[in-house]
Order: sequence, then C-alpha cells, then structure tokens
Amino acid sequence: MNQATLDRLFGVTSAFDHPVTVGITIGVVGALVAAAPLMAIVFRWRQVEQPQREELWKRYRSWLVLAPLMFVPVLIGAATTIAAIAVLSILCYREFARATGLFREKMMSATVVVGMLFITFAVADHWYGFFMALGPLGVSVIAAVAILADRPKGYIQRVALGTWGFLLFGVGLGHLGYMANDVDYRPLILTILVCVEANDIFAYLAGKSIGHRKLVPNTSPNKTLGGALGAVLLTTALYALLGHFLFEGSVLASPVHLMGLGLIISVAGQLGDLMLSSIKRDLGIKDMGVTLPGHGGLLDRFDSLILVAPAVYHYVAYFRGFGLDQEIRIITGG
Repeated sequence: MNQATLDRLFGVTSAFDHPVTVGITIGVVGALVAAAPLMAIVFRWRQVEQPQREELWKRYRSWLVLAPLMFVPVLIGAATTIAAIAVLSILCYREFARATGLFREKMMSATVVVGMLFITFAVADHWYGFFMALGPLGVSVIAAVAILADRPKGYIQRVALGTWGFLLFGVGLGHLGYMANDVDYRPLILTILVCVEANDIFAYLAGKSIGHRKLVPNTSPNKTLGGALGAVLLTTALYALLGHFLFEGSVLASPVHLMGLGLIISVAGQLGDLMLSSIKRDLGIKDMGVTLPGHGGLLDRFDSLILVAPAVYHYVAYFRGFGLDQEIRIITGG
C-alpha cells in the first residue's frame, strides 16, 4: 500500500484541501446555525399550528445529529467513508427486512448481509471487476440459498425480496462507497449528499408555492408536478454551480454535462423517494422506522441515494473515471 493510498484512506489532514469541500462544510454549518433563529422568527410572526411547530423542531434536532454523522466520516478519510456507507446499507436493509417480514428468513437475511460485506471488501480493495461481478453473483447465491430451506411455498417472494434488498442497499449504495477510491472523493460525495437533500427541500418549497396538480396521488398525495419541476430546475442549477468548481479542468466541467448530472440527481432522487413511498403504501405503513424523530427511519431519509448513487457513478465513470490514478487491489495485491 503506497503513501498516496494511505493518505486517501486515513489522511484527515487533507480534509479541506478542495475548495468545494470547504464551501459545502461552511454552508451546511451556517444553515444549521441560522435555522433555529429563523424558525423562531417565523413562528413568532406567522400563525403556525403547534403540532407543525413541534414537527419542525423535531426535524431540526435530528439534523443536528444527522449532519455530523453524514459529514464527519467523509472528512476523516476514505476508510471511514466506506465503513459508514457499509453500516448505512446494512441498517437500511434491516429496516426493509423488518417492514416486509423478510427478517424472519434468517438464512436469507444472513446471505444478503454477507453479500453486502463482500461489496464493502471489493470497494475497500479498489477491485472494480469483483465489485461489478458481485451484483449478478449475489443474486445467484440468494436464489440458490433459498432452495436449502426446502419450502417451495413462498420461494419466489423470498428470493425477490432478498434480491431486491441486496441490489438496492448493497449494490446501489455500494456505488457511493466506491467513489471513495477517487482522490477527490470528499467533494464528489459531499456534493451528491447536499444536492440530494436540497432536492427534497426544493420539491417541498416549489410544491407549496406553485404546486397544484398532483404528480402520483395514489403513491404520494403530497407530491405535485410543480414541486417536481421546481426541484429539477433548482437542483440542476445547484449541482451545475458546485460541479463547475468540482470538475474544473475535466470534460465534465462543460455546461451540458453539469446540467445532465444535475438532472440525473433530481429525477433519480425523486424516483427513489417515490419508490419507497410505493413500498410503504403497499405495506400499509407510514415510515420504515423510528430512528430519526421527524423523519422516520434511515431508509426514509436516504431513499433518494439508492438510485442516485449508481446513476451518478456510471455517468462520471464513463466520461472521467474514478480513481484511475490510484492504487488498485490494495488488499489482495492484484
């Protein structure tokens, strides 16, 4: 393992080397500091129902905990970033398994979690071939292991849920972890996180302002066409602004690519949110968990990333690549 790899994995002293990382960190800290007095002023001068006030304060307090949990591992180093995303993947699968009843299938759930650990190993090793192979291989193993229970009744459902959980939370979020193999992984990942969360806020604000026509009322009654279009425009503009400094000097710095990536993040993020809404509607539940007061479970908060991470990864990888100048197979020594 060379010095460049060690610096990427554990080099906390280089946390703020990139201006985008500095700008995003200052912006997020500033927003959290300013939010409390701003809400107090709004509540003082506008009539806001007490239950809504309490809900907003709950969300704010949750963000005071959630924001450091999202940012600190990325700032510390690539190793903690990969580990944090692995933990997030497993916890999201746990919520999914409990909500769908798949947690009762001990062997199936164990197989899915082991598959996620293999993905984490491939990511940490910077072994792209193994990482890409684990998707189809994992599905095959899940289908095979399910046979061992010798219960044909419900086989299709067990395999479908196990496969879906593995692909969404293991492979999907694993792409976010693989970005940590790039020397500029901090601004890359932080930009995605900020734009995904801003996308939700933009959709809410635009929906309240210009949203009249429902988007998919049976899936998510509060989502409007105006909110979705407003989020697309604002998120694309935000990503284009950050991406201009992030990809400076590369082909992705062109306006066409920046707008394309912003569009991908907004559309994929909203589809990820609607996908989880469809799951919850089908199950007849409001939230996937109670981990985050005011937000629900971790999966309720990070659902957008499931589709955004692989979409952005493969777009950027095609035109720019990830970690092409970094040591590969740093554990297995290939």
